[in-house]
Amino acid sequence: MGVRRFATWRVSAAHALAVMLFMAGTAHFMPASVTVMPNAQDLAAMVPPFVPFPLFMVYLTGVLELAGAVGLILTRTRWAAGICLAALFVIMLPANIYAALEGIPLAGDPATPLWIRVPEQLVYIAVALWAAWTAPRAWPARFTPGAQPNLGRSQAA
Repeated sequence: MGVRRFATWRVSAAHALAVMLFMAGTAHFMPASVTVMPNAQDLAAMVPPFVPFPLFMVYLTGVLELAGAVGLILTRTRWAAGICLAALFVIMLPANIYAALEGIPLAGDPATPLWIRVPEQLVYIAVALWAAWTAPRAWPARFTPGAQPNLGRSQAA
């Protein structure tokens, strides 16, 4: 069909994860009056008690998810985005475990069981790393002064 952007499964997976992250990241900024999807208050309730400033953390992770979505779409930043998103998914895992164990609902729906949440998070980690694997392996130059833009890896998307 002439759509070269989606020429490989890895690039397609990167874009699919980006769409999911855009939707999830957007939820982090929804007001409590929104009931058709999780909102910021729903997500703040998921933050374990040992984490300070739950609402701030919801906004921060929302920004990181949206930035990660953009990073996955751009070939130059896909590797860094995939690595950073995998780390973010690991960091957010305790919130998912806490929400499942405490039965915290999202958008009025019952809590997702732990046996679904943990494997789902592992799938996100795996897809982020898999999508990033063949992307150019270099941090964006603005984050690494003097670094080579490509460390000998293929430029293929």
